[in-house]
Amino acid sequence: MDHFHLSAGQDAIDKISALGLAHLGDAVYELMVRSWLCLHGKATNAGLHKAAVKYVAAPAQAKLARAILPLLSEEEQAVYRRGRNSHTAAVPKGASIGEYHAATALESLFGWLYLQGRTDRLNELFEAMMEEAAHAI
Repeated sequence: MDHFHLSAGQDAIDKISALGLAHLGDAVYELMVRSWLCLHGKATNAGLHKAAVKYVAAPAQAKLARAILPLLSEEEQAVYRRGRNSHTAAVPKGASIGEYHAATALESLFGWLYLQGRTDRLNELFEAMMEEAAHAI
């Protein structure tokens, strides 16, 4: 199995909880952020870590997620809502409950898209988020 270029069946994906999708989506999103930062001149480890935290923290994810909401299909919106409405045990300090739920929703969507092998769509949404980041973060 190629774990970088997945194309899981819908039955398999439907069996994964929203928090399972968010767990995977968190890694997908962070990898995209780290790649983007490396390609945009953040060369030192300290600079990379500080910059990555700025984008992957729940408040930033929540803010950037708002930028892509109008771009989501009905099916993507349903996945986003499922992630947002999932019950989480704890909220990290520095984030409101609303921000944490929005970040979980975004991560669920990214995990869902990744499992389907929809990397073009992931890139499209990520680019829209990073355009927003230039103005918002």
